[in-house]
Amino acid sequence: MNADRCWAGTWVTDRLGVRVAGAPPRGDRAFTDRAFTDRAFTDLAGLAVRRNPRRAHLVVSTVLGKHIPVHPATAVAAGHELGTRTAASVASSPAAATPPAVVLGCAETATALGHLVADCLPEATYLHSTRRRPPGHRPLGSFDEQHSHARRHLLLPADPSLLATTAPVVIVDDELTTGRTITATIHEAQRIQPRDHYVIATLLDLRTAADRAALAATARSLGARIEVVALVTGELTVPDDVLDRGLRLVDALDTTDPVPLAHPTTVRRLDPPWPSTLPQGGQHGFAPGHRARFAAAIDAVATVVADGLPADGPLLVLGTEELMYAPMRLAERLAAARPGAVRFSSTTRSPVLPVGEAGYAVRTRLSFASHDTLTVEDEARRFAYNVAPGRLHERYEHVVVVVDAAADSPALWAGDGLVEGLRRVCGGVSVVVLPAGGPAPGRTLDGGPG
Repeated sequence: MNADRCWAGTWVTDRLGVRVAGAPPRGDRAFTDRAFTDRAFTDLAGLAVRRNPRRAHLVVSTVLGKHIPVHPATAVAAGHELGTRTAASVASSPAAATPPAVVLGCAETATALGHLVADCLPEATYLHSTRRRPPGHRPLGSFDEQHSHARRHLLLPADPSLLATTAPVVIVDDELTTGRTITATIHEAQRIQPRDHYVIATLLDLRTAADRAALAATARSLGARIEVVALVTGELTVPDDVLDRGLRLVDALDTTDPVPLAHPTTVRRLDPPWPSTLPQGGQHGFAPGHRARFAAAIDAVATVVADGLPADGPLLVLGTEELMYAPMRLAERLAAARPGAVRFSSTTRSPVLPVGEAGYAVRTRLSFASHDTLTVEDEARRFAYNVAPGRLHERYEHVVVVVDAAADSPALWAGDGLVEGLRRVCGGVSVVVLPAGGPAPGRTLDGGPG
């Protein structure tokens, strides 16, 4: 077998006909397309098959830390590379006295990526969309992700004035396939506050020429400048019958997840301290002044978690759905402090077909009951991919799963829950419960009245 056949997308390409071509042409003056072609698509992603009647394929990032466990330094480096390039685009805004940009990440996959991009804009405030609805928070806006099984995204800043600025808005998503979700996001941001500069930051820009023309038309209709910054640019094409092919594959190959034969391992629960006014991420907003306090809080959590971990052996830090940035930074600290391999990934709502082949990106699946008490448009199941051992990878010696207080429900600990599932596939489990933090609804991000 040659090297090309080992790319983790060959299986899908062969069976669904999903293909990625080279970089398409650049845009016009209203729509500037900045292509960075120093990497190849196959360096940053593989492919898998969804259980989804609206989209058959899934582009699976190999650097994001969602479906595929990655070294935390890999995720941070990719996000900061994208952020550095995004900062150059923001700096080109024609208004000399432009207020600091607002960075908006897209849930659930790009919540940590958006935070990493915001890190490269020192004065930027960060917010990510969410599919959670905490009591007392009224949505400032919403938009739909048409191809997703959970379509509705909410914008829930604690301070409604966060988006009431004419500053450039940076919208971060892990991939652009059609651009329709980004277009919906821009229209909602314009409804909240008209502005004339948007930057779309993404790891992979895979739109067709028609999709690019559609976003260019949006820019002209709004009288706005829309720039796209991507680490890799190409064009993803699918055959007309791809949905039927995908559904037939899932029906033929998807079976009940195997029950590992290993005896269940021990579990410890950790409740590390966390400042009550400090957000754990960008669900309700994250200000520049939070960064130093956040770093110190993560250091403190890492000290608590490290005490009692095995001295070596592979370790996984597992985030939960939208909660990705804090677990990623925790994994980064643990990787610097211990000799064994440390990886980071996250659970997800997305139902994906697992296939234990080298040419496929999602090889094992752990399915468990939903345990988040704040979620909207809920489905019964959640998933962790490439965590359970399989033919192509060994088990983790220990898994550190990170949840917040709202996700620390009885369902988390039940027989069909995440903790019990992890006990059966790894050598030990630590459950880190982060208490709720950040400003209350209607308060500014520094805690003052909104």
